[in-house]
Amino acid sequence: MESSTKFSARSALKGKVAEIKKGAVAAQVKVDVGGGNVITSTVTVDAVDELKLQTGSEVAAVIKVSEAILAVD
Repeated sequence: MESSTKFSARSALKGKVAEIKKGAVAAQVKVDVGGGNVITSTVTVDAVDELKLQTGSEVAAVIKVSEAILAVD
């Protein structure tokens, strides 16, 4: 996946859509980013349709957070 799109976010993980669960308005999109790691993103159903996402689609999970909370046992 090559793109000239620029983002202010500095964390982007390339992966493939592993699963899409559509609800009435929102959808959960699971992205396999390798190494046994999966990122789940909640987006609108309209976004899934407009991006033509389907299982196996190559995507980038762009991460922009103002706060990250870590926990350990």
